[in-house]
Amino acid sequence: MLKGKTAVITGSGRGIGKAIAMKLASLGANVVINDIPQSEDAEKTCEEIKAMGVGSICIKGDVRNIDDVKALVDGTVKEFGGVDIFVNNAGVTRDGLMLRMSEEDWDLVMDINLKGAFNCIKTVARPMMKSKGGSIINITSVVGVMGNAGQANYSASKAGLIGLTKTTAKEFSSRGIRCNAVAPGFIESAMTDKLPDDVKKQYFDAIPLGKFGTVENIADTVAFLASDMSAYITGQVLCVDGGLIM
Repeated sequence: MLKGKTAVITGSGRGIGKAIAMKLASLGANVVINDIPQSEDAEKTCEEIKAMGVGSICIKGDVRNIDDVKALVDGTVKEFGGVDIFVNNAGVTRDGLMLRMSEEDWDLVMDINLKGAFNCIKTVARPMMKSKGGSIINITSVVGVMGNAGQANYSASKAGLIGLTKTTAKEFSSRGIRCNAVAPGFIESAMTDKLPDDVKKQYFDAIPLGKFGTVENIADTVAFLASDMSAYITGQVLCVDGGLIM
């Protein structure tokens, strides 16, 4: 389905990003793994993908740094000839009630989650315009739609990412570039595993499908948006949340 395509996924050393990388590789895409310079998982993920028989390289960098982002895109174009799919997955949380939230925690989350995506979209748009097409997929969150106590910075960054998604779709649609967002709900991961049991139960009771999501659920949705099966879809937010905010 994606044979001959090249995909870049930020924050793909582990978690949701890794699941997306593995899924796109399983569908035949060449995959570029990107994560922070300190990541010990990025190279391992890259080797796992190579073992699947598709092309893969690892280019580390900080999405907050425009020079790092340019190196990521330039390195991808040099290795594979272009970029067909770009997934903005890199993100962090620094939770806390608003009255106690530090300026540093606000700035860090906004810089990585929102400015990082802006840097990537602005940079990758040029090679995509040159090839007259591409699919940009932003990983936002249901809390960017509904808000969440204790996550003012994270919710604001993810809401901003939704606005950025729609603006990107409007600005680049005439060049054949689509941009959509995936909004995960409660997904089983290392991050959610740390939550207290009572918090998990509150979420569980609010999910109509009666189960938590998996990283594979997110990866499958990204694969759909990356493929020609979604050729007539742009500027949309797909909530993958078991019905949590319907």
